[in-house]
Amino acid sequence: MTLHLEELDFQSTPIGDLLLRRRRMPELGDTDIYEVKLGEHWLMTSLFHEAEVQLAHKGLAAATGDKLDVIVGGLGLGYTAVAALENQNVASLVIVDALEAVIGWHQQEIVPLGKVLNDDPRSCYLHDDFFALARDTTRSFNADQPDRRYHAILLDVDHTPTHNLAPANAHCYSEEGLRELATHLHPGGVFALWADGVPEAAFTERLSAVFDEAQAHTIRFPNPITGDESTGAVYVATTTPIANPSAN
Repeated sequence: MTLHLEELDFQSTPIGDLLLRRRRMPELGDTDIYEVKLGEHWLMTSLFHEAEVQLAHKGLAAATGDKLDVIVGGLGLGYTAVAALENQNVASLVIVDALEAVIGWHQQEIVPLGKVLNDDPRSCYLHDDFFALARDTTRSFNADQPDRRYHAILLDVDHTPTHNLAPANAHCYSEEGLRELATHLHPGGVFALWADGVPEAAFTERLSAVFDEAQAHTIRFPNPITGDESTGAVYVATTTPIANPSAN
């Protein structure tokens, strides 16, 4: 039974109604739980975020160099972005989200991690379509620096590579789409992806066809609702580094 439920924001967007709410549950005491829903899809809850954190940790652990320029695709409640900033090798972090309202929640510090992102000079928000930017091989994610590349791209938007929030997103997970995305990376760059549930072997094989190395990690974390474990996946794919990666 829910003791407390508060709607913090509700907005209509081109891809569905967006809801942010905060609630409390008796079994969790005074813990505030933040939840995000888009249409019929539950996008994010602050109750479970271990896999989102591991997306940043495992992705950046595979990156080379000591001044890393990083893209985070999908802001959510900010867990991946904040975890990326914990890495002192990160020099810049661009957080791309297609939903202006989600960026606004963080800028206005309606959600808890907004202040962390706002106070860190390495991070900035970009209101844009990550998938359209990834597909465009003629320019960078940064319009002012069309030739710029990145050391790591961390993506958390869709549920899985085969369960997408929008049909158009599926292209990014195809071999062609992955090759387009790879053009935005430095040599030695990393593409890492969060997904719900256990890793899909077919997608790991597809990553291996495009990148020099690909691994899939199973992330297990406690579920206080069921009293059992839940599972997430983190895929990490890397390109071949150059001889002196710190020069990038």
